Amino acid sequence: MKFKAFLTENGVNLLEKRFLPALDRMGKICHLYLTRDHAIFLHNLLNGDGIQSVAQFRREALFDDYRISSQNEDRIAFAVDVSLLHRALRSSVSICTEFGSGPTANRLHIKLVKKLPANSSQPMPFLTFETKGFKSAVIQDVPISKPLSRAHLLELQTALDAAQDLPPTLVQVPDLNQLQSFVDRMKHIGELLNVSITKYGELHMQISTTFITLGAEFRQLLVIGEQADAPVEDRNLSAQARSSRAILRGDAQSVQVSVKHFAKSLCYHLAKPDCAFYGIAPQGACLTVIFQFFIPGSRQMDKSISLHCRLPVLDPGSS
Repeated sequence: MKFKAFLTENGVNLLEKRFLPALDRMGKICHLYLTRDHAIFLHNLLNGDGIQSVAQFRREALFDDYRISSQNEDRIAFAVDVSLLHRALRSSVSICTEFGSGPTANRLHIKLVKKLPANSSQPMPFLTFETKGFKSAVIQDVPISKPLSRAHLLELQTALDAAQDLPPTLVQVPDLNQLQSFVDRMKHIGELLNVSITKYGELHMQISTTFITLGAEFRQLLVIGEQADAPVEDRNLSAQARSSRAILRGDAQSVQVSVKHFAKSLCYHLAKPDCAFYGIAPQGACLTVIFQFFIPGSRQMDKSISLHCRLPVLDPGSS
């Protein structure tokens, strides 16, 4: 089982400045899943507790001279502490910058190794960053779990395949700051959030307690997938009435999620996505958020990066 590669300048910027800070907010421990073509950071896909999160990169988005081999069809997966990974990368980058003409002037080498820790008789696996400084090499070792067995790797791949299913209707929310502002206000009111999505391009959110109800509505959103025209007779109705009628027609779905989970999903603004899509899985199985990234300087989707999360549903909802 072998893995080694060089992080590119783009890979350093993506991980150090954007994705690792966001992943660290999502959860302390994640699985790093390496294949011949991709590097994938996974949260909660095996235990199913909390938000499921998938950040996937084509290998050329992060690495150069990428080499991997294993008996599991050249696939390797292990658990790692995201904060330790981020700290080691940040430290290695600072050494590169200090002794070179740029963050990757001396090339940042990353590889899987086994080492014998102090006061231990058993070698342990590490993900190692190696940076050649002015007169010596500096090594940062990040402890990782024992790589997953063939059976657990298959279980992880099956969960990953299931997590890729798209909801039938997705609506685009171009401004995550508006959502963040709403969540900041409502998280002091209650713990449960009702979310409705219609085929008309509407996103409704509402939180209710015995004494107060707070809601927000986004209309005329871009729709991907199943869509429909909003009935003319509904235009002057309240948001709650329009949402209820759309659900009865089969033109909308509604689910209830944790306010804390919804707020946590918004931490992915740290990865600087260009927009986000919201959708509800069939039978209200989960609330899916897909973050989209554009090629810098364009409005074209960057297909080398994908990021999405699935929020568990607290109530079966209606469809």
